[in-house]
Amino acid sequence: MFIGEYQHSLDVKGRLIVPSKFRDKLGEVFIVTKGLDKCLFVFPEDEWEKFEEKLRTLPISSKDARAFSRFFFAGAAECALDKQGRIMIPNNLREYAQIDKDTYVIGVSGRLEIWSKTNWVDYNQEDDLSYDAIAEKMAMLGI
Repeated sequence: MFIGEYQHSLDVKGRLIVPSKFRDKLGEVFIVTKGLDKCLFVFPEDEWEKFEEKLRTLPISSKDARAFSRFFFAGAAECALDKQGRIMIPNNLREYAQIDKDTYVIGVSGRLEIWSKTNWVDYNQEDDLSYDAIAEKMAMLGI
């Protein structure tokens, strides 16, 4: 399980140090893809396979389902850590998430999220981000 919030910076070659706490859990090969809310999702292989299976069950006849699947699969990249514990984030994914230098790497249960510092700060200051209201909605889902 991934938990916690860490600040890191990209180097000039576009590499990001993955917090040491997360490295073993990621495994040798993992998937980085577009995430929701203008961040990147990072899945260990086993979690990606679970997510992929859910997407595969969506009806191909649904325009929204096709778009949702394309969103995650088209931008996905298979990545690995180098010897210094860094990953090279592809340009298209850095552009999507507006990552230029300063980042936040956060653990979200079975995945990591990589945020630009600006997007993470903005997200946490959104007026409609009421955790009490969100908790009520989650209660309706049985959480």
